Amino acid sequence: MPLQISRILHAGYLFECEGTRIAFDPIFENPFSRNCHAFPPVRFDEERIRAQRFDAVFISHFHDDHCSLESLDLLDRATPIHLYCVFDELFDMVRALGFTNVRPLALDVPVQVGPFTVTPRIAMDEEVDSMFQVEAVGLKVLNVVDSWIDPDTLPALASYGPWDMVLWPFQTMREIEVLSPSRATPAPPSLPEEWLAQLRVLNPRYVVPSSCQFLQEPWSWYNRAFFPITYRQFAQEVEAALPDARVVRMNPGVSLRLDADGLAPAPALDWVVPLGDQDVDYDYDPALPPPATGDIARHFAPLNAEEAERVAAFCRTGLLARYRSMELPEDSYFEQPRIWRLSVFDHAGDGTHWHYRVQGDSIEAVAPSAGPLGWTTEIPAAKLYAGLELGESLTSMYMRINDTRFDDTLESDLETAELVDDPLIRCLFNDAFGAYQAAQLRRLKQ
Repeated sequence: MPLQISRILHAGYLFECEGTRIAFDPIFENPFSRNCHAFPPVRFDEERIRAQRFDAVFISHFHDDHCSLESLDLLDRATPIHLYCVFDELFDMVRALGFTNVRPLALDVPVQVGPFTVTPRIAMDEEVDSMFQVEAVGLKVLNVVDSWIDPDTLPALASYGPWDMVLWPFQTMREIEVLSPSRATPAPPSLPEEWLAQLRVLNPRYVVPSSCQFLQEPWSWYNRAFFPITYRQFAQEVEAALPDARVVRMNPGVSLRLDADGLAPAPALDWVVPLGDQDVDYDYDPALPPPATGDIARHFAPLNAEEAERVAAFCRTGLLARYRSMELPEDSYFEQPRIWRLSVFDHAGDGTHWHYRVQGDSIEAVAPSAGPLGWTTEIPAAKLYAGLELGESLTSMYMRINDTRFDDTLESDLETAELVDDPLIRCLFNDAFGAYQAAQLRRLKQ
């Protein structure tokens, strides 16, 4: 009896065997996470998805491109949801959506569903995510999801083999580099050597380039700056490093049958509908000049008066209160007093500039003439509002940090500074769990 594996989108898969159907990290939205557009492009037939019955859904972690309440909302509420998350709030939100069988996953504790044994394995950060070992009819698949494999975990994973297939996250996305493009170095021309070394240890028969199956908005410069690895490059380098393995690309909706003898095509999912050319690939261009934040802001709809006041009130007072409530990390760039300029650009590309003096856990608004700038942050007003009210994540906010030149002393200090110590990033995302799903739940309940 073969094992049938179908790609849904991104890290989403459907596994079928002996009449049992289990889904992993299902996303039925395009775009998802607000600005992640399926690549290659597809649409989802929601009526047919609502008719699907899954014997279980497994979710690897809480990030909104893996656990989306708007996607789960299409499923039968009796579907067992197995979720790896250390925060009780997410389980409460899934139950609030109406699911009656929501179960926590524990590392190295197998879950039996029909012929399937699914075992969560430790990923790089056990407080955030997990990966899945999937076994059925004598076949073993390692779903790495979109984590990295901790070197200390690798020997154990190798001992669980032999692996018939590994679903490997193949993009080295440049989420941090695009925050400060003038300070970023180009991506290395080759795959990370640790990837190839780890795949040699796992020694699978088949490798699927997995996760990262999206682009940003069609106009976005991120599409040429965010994704440095092509499918073609991945296949060439992996097959050169593992001569006995075969790299198999799975576009959304594609299904394959895996057995001891090999891999064969299977009927595609009829509820994932391809749109246009599916033989597409990424196109990285490190020389592409990024547009100004004001130009990016023109792509977004204007805020209404209430939304604009929400953003302005946050910059006047809310940001100050939130920053003062947090504890500054040790050895932070902001242990010394710095003048920080926050620039918020409206739909016309016009910027409003807010100035603050930041030192340690203290912050105060100051005049533009208070002193030389020591840190700069730019953001479209629409994205700041989305971060405040809609739980939007950093990777889609088009934030720009220190994308300028300071005096020599400050430049020396900035060499050891962490971009994620940016005061706005800390105010929006420190201790903020499940904001995206909470906003989804509010909309769905309405």
